[in-house]
Amino acid sequence: MSEQVHVHLDVDGPVAVVTLNRPAKLNAITPDMAAALRAGLDRIDSDPAVRVAVLTGAGERSFCVGSDIGELDAYATPWEFRNRGDYGDAVRALRKPIIAAVNGYAYGGGLELALACDIRLAADTATFAAPEIKLGWIGGSGQSALLAHAVGPGNAATMLLTGDPIDAARALRWGLVTELHPREELLPAALELAGRIAARPPIAAQTAKANLRAAYSMPLEQAIQYERDLQTVCFATADAAEGMAAYAERREPVFEGR
Repeated sequence: MSEQVHVHLDVDGPVAVVTLNRPAKLNAITPDMAAALRAGLDRIDSDPAVRVAVLTGAGERSFCVGSDIGELDAYATPWEFRNRGDYGDAVRALRKPIIAAVNGYAYGGGLELALACDIRLAADTATFAAPEIKLGWIGGSGQSALLAHAVGPGNAATMLLTGDPIDAARALRWGLVTELHPREELLPAALELAGRIAARPPIAAQTAKANLRAAYSMPLEQAIQYERDLQTVCFATADAAEGMAAYAERREPVFEGR
């Protein structure tokens, strides 16, 4: 069966929905699925008509439980495993905003996928875990750093050192997710949010995302200067001129990504 069947890409106007579609295996990712996911994300980045992406999982039980452990033997050596095409890296590399709609288990690499997204919404039945320690290893796609940024070092340590899951309510309290919804309302909520973001000028949205990511790793003064430089880039766009003209004329702006 083609791995495209296991990674769906549906584009509706400016919003693309990427669905991990292997529900019988809790949407565990094979190397071929990882390649299909990277290809889909590349297509999103290269299509100027697409402004926002939503990432979710098929079925009622799982968003994603990470890599299919049964496929790990496909790597001939530890070095080959080290240099694999990582799906978390692919999500983090996306220039355009991406929203995770976490509909169930987000475990291991699935947690890393959610953390790689810019905004996380979750079903009120979702659970989150970093269970790798129970198998003798740790996450390898920025799990520790991203989790600590999201929930704080103490909460991150609790998840990383026990491997035990937390429920959606705790994830909301800790700041791992920003909203909870009944499962049947989750994707509509994510699409509504994606639509609002897609209505914003796309250059400014991508610039805001790049600026936020950079702020994590820069000293304060450098981050402020970088932000000011990016602001100057935005001011030079036709979209900025359109935004100011629409404000002055009291009409809705039409942003074209120029």
